Amino acid sequence: MEGSLYPNRPILPVQSTKPTPLPPTQRLKLNPATSSPLPPLKQQQRQQPPSSTTSTSFPLDSLLQHLLQVSSSNPPRTIKSSNTHLPSLPTSLENQEKDNTLLENMRVTVPKLESFGDDIDGSLDFLPLNCKLMIDSILECPLCHLSEFFDSVKFELLEVDLMSLLKGLDVLGKWDRAILLFEWIVLNIHVENEKLDSQVIEFMVKVLGRESQHLVTSKLFDVIPFEDYSLDVRAWTTVLHAYSRIGKYDKAIALFEYVKEKGLSATLVTYNVMLDVYGKKGRSWNNILVLLDEMRSNGLEFDEFTCSTVIAACGREGLLEEAKEFFDGLKRKGYVPGTVTYNSLLQVFGKAGIYSEALSVLKEMEENNCPPDSVTYNELVAAYVRAGFLEEGAALIGTMSQKGVMPNAITYTTVIDAYGKAGKEDKALSFFKQMKQAGCVPNVCTYNAILGMLGKKSRVEEMMDMISDMKLNECAPNRITWNTMLAMCGNRGMQKYVNHVFYEMKSCGFEPDRDTFNTLIRAYGRCDSDFNAAKMYDEMIEAGFTPCVTTYNALLNALARRGDWRAAESVFSDMKSKGFKPSETTYSLMLHCYSKGGNVRGVERIAKEIYDGHIFPSWMLLRTLILANFKCRSLMGMERAFQELQKNGYRPDLVIFNSMLSIFARNKLYDRAHEMLHLIRENGLQPDLVTYNSLMDMYARAGECWKAEEILNRLQKNGGKPDLVSYNTVIKAFCRQGRMEEAIRIFSQMTEKGIRPCIVTYNTFIAGFAARGMFSEVNELISYMIQHECRPNELTYKTIIDGYCKAKRYQDAMDFVLNIREKDTTFDEESLQRLASRVRGNVES
Repeated sequence: MEGSLYPNRPILPVQSTKPTPLPPTQRLKLNPATSSPLPPLKQQQRQQPPSSTTSTSFPLDSLLQHLLQVSSSNPPRTIKSSNTHLPSLPTSLENQEKDNTLLENMRVTVPKLESFGDDIDGSLDFLPLNCKLMIDSILECPLCHLSEFFDSVKFELLEVDLMSLLKGLDVLGKWDRAILLFEWIVLNIHVENEKLDSQVIEFMVKVLGRESQHLVTSKLFDVIPFEDYSLDVRAWTTVLHAYSRIGKYDKAIALFEYVKEKGLSATLVTYNVMLDVYGKKGRSWNNILVLLDEMRSNGLEFDEFTCSTVIAACGREGLLEEAKEFFDGLKRKGYVPGTVTYNSLLQVFGKAGIYSEALSVLKEMEENNCPPDSVTYNELVAAYVRAGFLEEGAALIGTMSQKGVMPNAITYTTVIDAYGKAGKEDKALSFFKQMKQAGCVPNVCTYNAILGMLGKKSRVEEMMDMISDMKLNECAPNRITWNTMLAMCGNRGMQKYVNHVFYEMKSCGFEPDRDTFNTLIRAYGRCDSDFNAAKMYDEMIEAGFTPCVTTYNALLNALARRGDWRAAESVFSDMKSKGFKPSETTYSLMLHCYSKGGNVRGVERIAKEIYDGHIFPSWMLLRTLILANFKCRSLMGMERAFQELQKNGYRPDLVIFNSMLSIFARNKLYDRAHEMLHLIRENGLQPDLVTYNSLMDMYARAGECWKAEEILNRLQKNGGKPDLVSYNTVIKAFCRQGRMEEAIRIFSQMTEKGIRPCIVTYNTFIAGFAARGMFSEVNELISYMIQHECRPNELTYKTIIDGYCKAKRYQDAMDFVLNIREKDTTFDEESLQRLASRVRGNVES
């Protein structure tokens, strides 16, 4: 049927006349007299290991200097700590970018603590004289020397009214100095075994919460024995929120239990914070249900933040059914969902790539007169791009404007990031330009997405331009920016630069958080440094951060690069035993690991779970399944996964189409290969270099060398640039047909284009000459290879020996083996003995 729809026809015109082959007696040579000089041997062709990459080949030092300049010119809001044990961080910038692009105001309400202490009218008349004098001295002292100043007036500080002093500094807007003073007081009071006044702690907790100094809060309460103080529930809620924001979930849970033991009545905000804690901690659905029951029994009515937080927790864990059941249960009890709750549900389906369900949520919102906002559309954009519908997602930007909802930085960033991940960097950059032309100011998330995209392609000059643009827009780098730099160095295998960037990151005031540790584990894994990856894992635990699914995925990513599926299975089992639910990324990494390790059964096992409905068939997972089967050369597995992709309504990308075309070509299913070419164009995609190379390979395997060359010519006519693979494929096509003169012609074209041949090129010629019994040309080519710094390998010599033996010239074969060391002095004795045994084996057979 497919043959009738897509007949096996040439897609391009075929030459009607072919050059007349040279007579067999004419000598064919590859030497400077008959071919153009070879291009110079490039650095990357010398097989240097990744770790030896220097700043000459990759100017990371310049890039890092640009980033440091922007960091210094746009310093984050931070406080230099008065003690090395309590480093303060730019926590106002520590909001982590979320793949789901859910706005921060959909999460947890920041505890409101405005009623702490006495009302302050802005005047300092309430201060005693000694406080006023002390404030004057504190204001005169530079921040960097405050610690020494406090030490010098230690006794005066311990005698002054601390509450008045701290309030005075805060009234003057010097909250940073108030916090530094409080840090110093905590350390010194603790040393002196004296107890702080609870009102002082409550007041400073208010200040810390108001200024989003979450890490400082958590560090201080690692020192302050909270069981010795009776703070009100709002103060404890602020501390809980701080623990939640920096990822110290176990500490938050322990503090919450203490608050309940003290008999304090948790407020709605307290419970919302704890729901967020369990949601971020993961593997905590049962704990969330217990909290919801407690809230009901305490007579607390759920608000939108309660509902959205619970649904968002389901999204993180991939609990689609639980999210729908919770949402339906709310409606049955009379709860009328608002925009925030609907957006959270939309995010759950969007994150899973189920755009049909996401659209149904949007439809329900409209039916219930619940107006969609920018977050709604942002989640819908994310749902489309995760299902492979990039153009549809990008088109929603226009739809938003028509509906009176202006696209914001998150909208554009989602589209830019999607195009970047699809390998369409120029398209992503054009949207960045469109974003600025529309008057939408890029934020740090936008820049981070572009830097990550450019970093993967080593487009360093453009990265430096982007960092300069950040400086122009006064957009300070954040921890994610530095994490992106770490990831880029890890992707390139530059371990020494990973260490260097990590050092500079900390010198700019960014201490590692859980995401940083996860990035470092992944980076060191890519550098094949299992020791450092394990060390980062241990340091993360020691720093008080709880491992999460992302941590396990980082470990799996390192193992997938080596194809160590046994170790990966061990990590996977440990992950599940600790209650973590594997994500689509987890299963994708396992598929990569199995395919890299050649474990076809492992791939088939995960595929069966997907097809049986035990694992949700997301676009990402089905795409990975296709590519994993491709690596395993499993035609049947690829076809089944491709059918599932289409059945679920997902759109294949060019990588999928190219893989399908290639597998069909290798299996001589030319009608199916033409079908893939038709689908590429039908889906609005343009064939790329990989597509053309696959077509050339298809014709080469079919013995249609002229058609292979036609594809090569058409590639160049369409503005494409053939690579070494392109020329090698066409050379192989001619050599297999014994048309050596045409192969040499293509060879000359290749070198004229500045492309240097590799060992595969020469071995192809060796095979062609040997098959035709042209052993004089073979010997000349061996000399040519050595002369041009491409020494023959064992396969080269095996091919020649097999040619002699096929011609029944066994003595010539043995003589050739014995004379190898005369031309190639570097060839080892052990390989020489194997070649001799090969000749003897052919004689005996």
